[in-house]
Amino acid sequence: METLVGWFAQVDPGTRSAFLAAGFVACWALEGLIPLYRFGPGPRGHAALNLFFWATTLVINLGFAVAMVRLADSAYSSEFGLAHLVAMPFWLQVIVGLLLLDLIGAWFVHWVEHRVRWMWKFHLIHHTDRSVDVTTGLRHHPGESVFRAAFTLAAVGLVGAPIGVVMLYQTLSALFAQLTHANIRVPDALDRLLSWVLVTPNMHKVHHHFAQPLTDTNYGNVFAVWDRLFGTYAYYPADSLTYGIDTHLEEREHARLDSLMAIPFQSYRPPPGSKFNPAATREPSGGNDPELP
Repeated sequence: METLVGWFAQVDPGTRSAFLAAGFVACWALEGLIPLYRFGPGPRGHAALNLFFWATTLVINLGFAVAMVRLADSAYSSEFGLAHLVAMPFWLQVIVGLLLLDLIGAWFVHWVEHRVRWMWKFHLIHHTDRSVDVTTGLRHHPGESVFRAAFTLAAVGLVGAPIGVVMLYQTLSALFAQLTHANIRVPDALDRLLSWVLVTPNMHKVHHHFAQPLTDTNYGNVFAVWDRLFGTYAYYPADSLTYGIDTHLEEREHARLDSLMAIPFQSYRPPPGSKFNPAATREPSGGNDPELP
């Protein structure tokens, strides 16, 4: 464990970027081999649009990187943070650190984004994608990238994990964003089994259904335990979902860069009412009712 954490503490940005690029390419290849959906002709430039948002997120995260490293080193060396409240072996400290970074820096901010209107208006750009695939994990408005980075900094300071654990979590977070958004078919039984511990592709796809109540479930990033613990977990067959968000279904709003950049500065649009109808959309599944919140 110490070797793994030490490697992530010292890994250079180029190596880490190559590692993440390999994960992206692998997910893209799997989408061609075992697709969940075979999307019809969609808006031109879908991938390019999402890659633009990836570029803005990358620039913003680089701006926060120095502060994150200094904060992590300072908190860990002074033994400040939740990971230092109880004496524990290093391997357990790593696991606790990863869990807490996921809770504060990912699950909690995601939950808040769905409940604070001005934050939701930034976050919904991510939800407007009607063809969810590996590139969707990169689709975040620059404004959202800023306050997500701020929550990450807060998590680093509150947890007090060493920089190697922080970088390990950041790498896992990026890889899971690729995997859970990828348009790949995963056997339902396997997905549901794994989702007791980890966020899985089918589990996260439920979050991208276009209407409540499913939109407001499954906030997890890496570990599924938080959604189950806080009662926000929901199951529904992944191949029976409709992607997008019901307040912005017109192509001119969800497929143009200028429109997407402007959405956070427009008036809030309340959801028009749940259009979720299990009887109308659920595929036969052995007579089992879907698990809803």
